[in-house]
Parts: sequence; C-alpha cells; structure tokens
Amino acid sequence: MTVSEAFEEPFEEHRNLLFAVAYRMLGTAADAEDAVQDAWLRWSAADRSGVADPKAYLVRITTNVALDRLRSAQVRRETYVGPWLPEPMLTSPDVAEDAELSESVSMAMLVVLETLSPLERAVFVLKEVFGYPYAEIAKALDRSEVSVRQLGTRARKHVEARRPRFEAGGAERREVTDRFLDAVLGGDINRLMEVLAPDVALWTDGGGKVRAARRIIHGSDKVGRWLTGISRQPYAGVEPADMLIRRVDINGEPALVVDGPNGPISTVTVDLDDTGRVQAIHLVANPDKLRSIAEGRELPM
Repeated sequence: MTVSEAFEEPFEEHRNLLFAVAYRMLGTAADAEDAVQDAWLRWSAADRSGVADPKAYLVRITTNVALDRLRSAQVRRETYVGPWLPEPMLTSPDVAEDAELSESVSMAMLVVLETLSPLERAVFVLKEVFGYPYAEIAKALDRSEVSVRQLGTRARKHVEARRPRFEAGGAERREVTDRFLDAVLGGDINRLMEVLAPDVALWTDGGGKVRAARRIIHGSDKVGRWLTGISRQPYAGVEPADMLIRRVDINGEPALVVDGPNGPISTVTVDLDDTGRVQAIHLVANPDKLRSIAEGRELPM
C-alpha cells in the first residue's frame, strides 16, 4: 500500500458516514458534499501520526466544517424566496420500515432541525441520530461536557415539542400517500378533505425560480383548493398531460416525483398526524434541489 492509499483508505471507508452527518446538519446534498470535500482537504493536509481513531477524527472535522457552513447558510436562507425546504434525496424502501432511521432524515424532521441553533443541531444529530456519547461530542466541538449536555437537552425538548410522531409503518403511509394522490389528481375536493387534517400545512419551495406559494398555506380548505387548482394547470412550463408521476421513497418516506419531458419538476412528501391524516405537505420544485432526484442518487444512511 502506498502512502497516498494509506490515508485515502480511512476517508473512503467513512465517506458515507461523513455525508450522512453533513446532510443532516446542512439539509442539502450540495452543501453536504462540499463539507465532505473540505473535510478531505483538512484530513489530507493534517499530521495524522497521532490520530488513534480516524473515524472519530473525520467526524469531528466534518461536524466543524458543517457548523461553519450552516452559520453562513442560515444568513442566506433568511432572504430565500418563499419557504425553504431541505433537498430531497431518494432512499431505499427498507428505510421506511425503520421508524427511528426514517424519522431522522424525514423532511419534517429536517424542517424542525432548521429551527435549532447550529450548535444545538450538531449535538442533536451526533447524539440522537448517531449515538455518540456526550463526552465525545464535547471533544469534537471543543466545548465542556456540561454545556454539551445542556445543548442536547434543549435541542431534544425543542424537537419533541415540534415533531409529533405517528407510529405507522411504511405500508400504511404508502396507503395514505396513494389516497392523497388519487384525490389531488381526481380533482375531488371532498375526497381530498377526507385525507387532510383540519390544520394541515402546505410548504412549497420554488426558490423564486418556479411558481410556488410565498408563504406556508394553513388549513384544509385553503390547502385543498390550492392543490386541486394547481393540478389542472401547466407547471414549470409542462402541461398536465405531459407529466408523469412516480411513487418512490424520499428521505425515508413514501413520496411522489412529478416528472416532465426533461426530468423531475417537483417532489411531494406528506407527514401524518396521530389520526393517520395528512398534517404537512412538503412540495419541492426549486430545480436546484432536484438534481439528486434527477441523478437517481440515494442518501447513504
């Protein structure tokens, strides 16, 4: 093995883990890939003679790079046109059957994580998703273990208060998603109302590049009318007759991809309340956030 291969091997071994950490920290594949690339540059330039645990060292580098990028990203997102949503990524159907794993990358969870401070988000991701002990997280973030525990407790309470769980398997979620799609495509507002929770919220992320609501739409009546109306109109320059809808898994959830002749024009994921009705709809149509879907890229878990 050459010297080059000797330090490339640990990085490549843990690349998927590093991307998974960075994606949950940053919410987009592009930013996560940039963070991993920055981590590689730091790893390749570092003195690794004293590194006893390459995996821990690489996670530490990646987390801190992601923290720096997240602080900058939050400033940009304050001026984002309309609601900001994470970049959707494909996942295997098996992920939807693992409740904890699927929730950790769900669109709803990533939206909640956006409301945490960067440090709270880092601690939550490392502790609650990847199971790192507080002592190791404190070392990675160069903070005291006491302060990291406080951050973790605050973040967990914040997430639990804003992320109600519906304990349903993938099959049940697929069934609700199918009924939702059938009601929208059929233009039947009454059938749609049966699927929507009264306080449903619709997030539409067009990034100012395609038509989308500039604010979150609340309430089953407004959401139902918006959805049935838009289903009959051209979108992103594509006529309804030229659209193809695929059922896929996105971020650990049964989801829909709307394709046009030149590739995806939107993705739709739904979140359920404790009665099994749709309480949140996340529609991503910003073409910059559809590249991973277009490439068929799957999120490493």
